[in-house]
Amino acid sequence: MNRGFTNSTKLGIALSIAAMALGLLSHAQQPAVQSAPAPLLQPEQQALTPPPAPSWQQGRPDAMKSSTLAPNPPGMTAKPAAEMKLDKIKLPPGFKIELWAEGLPNARSITVGAKGTVFVGTRLVDAVYAVTEKDGKREVKTILKGLYRPNGVAFHNGSLYVAELSRILRFDNIEDNLDNSQRPVIVFDALPKDEPHGWKYLTVGPDGWLYFNIGAPCNICVPPDTHAQIVRVDPKNGVLEAVVKGVRNSVGMAFHPNTKEMWFTNHGRDWMGEDMPNDTLHRVAKKGVHFGYPYCHQGDTLDPDHGKGRTCAEFTPPALKLGAHIAPLGMRFYNGKMFPAEFRNRIIIANHGSWNKTDKIGFNLMQVTLDAQGRAVKYEPFAEGWAEGNNYWGRPVDVQVMPDGALLVSDDVAGALFRISYQR
Repeated sequence: MNRGFTNSTKLGIALSIAAMALGLLSHAQQPAVQSAPAPLLQPEQQALTPPPAPSWQQGRPDAMKSSTLAPNPPGMTAKPAAEMKLDKIKLPPGFKIELWAEGLPNARSITVGAKGTVFVGTRLVDAVYAVTEKDGKREVKTILKGLYRPNGVAFHNGSLYVAELSRILRFDNIEDNLDNSQRPVIVFDALPKDEPHGWKYLTVGPDGWLYFNIGAPCNICVPPDTHAQIVRVDPKNGVLEAVVKGVRNSVGMAFHPNTKEMWFTNHGRDWMGEDMPNDTLHRVAKKGVHFGYPYCHQGDTLDPDHGKGRTCAEFTPPALKLGAHIAPLGMRFYNGKMFPAEFRNRIIIANHGSWNKTDKIGFNLMQVTLDAQGRAVKYEPFAEGWAEGNNYWGRPVDVQVMPDGALLVSDDVAGALFRISYQR
């Protein structure tokens, strides 16, 4: 019985059998040859193509291939107090700095709860801390674990918002549940998952929306339309909107207490020279503007590759050039009452410090004075001494004005919070 084999199928089988027979006959007619065993490859011979370069090397020109410059090792542990050289910190007359809390490995962004709890995010140890104070004693607790890149933290209406690499979470009634783990409410979970410049800074705007960065997924490239921008999300319904574009990597932003305009810090690209381009401070006068990346840097310098055929006049320039490779991170408008009156509404910026520069700079706090029109007219040191030459013992990350008017500073290398106060 024919069990479904068609004529064409039978033909195919017959041709296959014939081909096998010819192959066997041909093989039988060849003289026997003793084949040598295949040589074993040494481990260094097995990779036929070199592994891709790390992302921080992307954009490095051939002339700098031999450069030994590389990112600074991240802070993953907390230093003992004896290794924090606070006596080296230089401040204006009348100010002092002290250790406020220790034992916070990789301490990054800061926010303060309605009851005075200080919350601290991390970039690399996947935890969020809470610092509480009772009867003059402070206690550091790890309240959230197992998150992924929870760098951004913001407090609003009794809830703690946490920005991970690719989603925004909300923890309700957090100050009443510091010792009780709780399931978060997902505000938004469809953000890009790129690691380069993927960690977030998070703040609440005057409109109640959450503002944060989506960095460029590279050192220098034409990014997807979803990247290199600052966005906002409505925490009530998860609606996401772009605010401004052309922003390579902002890890600090705040709103002016009077004008309600957003200001933010931004990191310039690497591998364009020891002193180029500047990192920058930006003012958002209106929604939808483009600040230049990757075509124009620091408002007046075209990129050697991506700037061809463009002009910097197409883009909105920065409010201030801050210096090349200083890595400005967190910033706040000083709105407390402890510091002298002239500090009111000044911007305090935490500079994390350079790596793409032979003679390191940064590792300090800088202050920016604005005039009545909101223009940056003065840029000067506020606190210096985290580094001596190219050696640093700490790296400032964020600043936060406390209810009493003092200024907290987070440090991800020291794993600590410092308090700067003023006494007349």
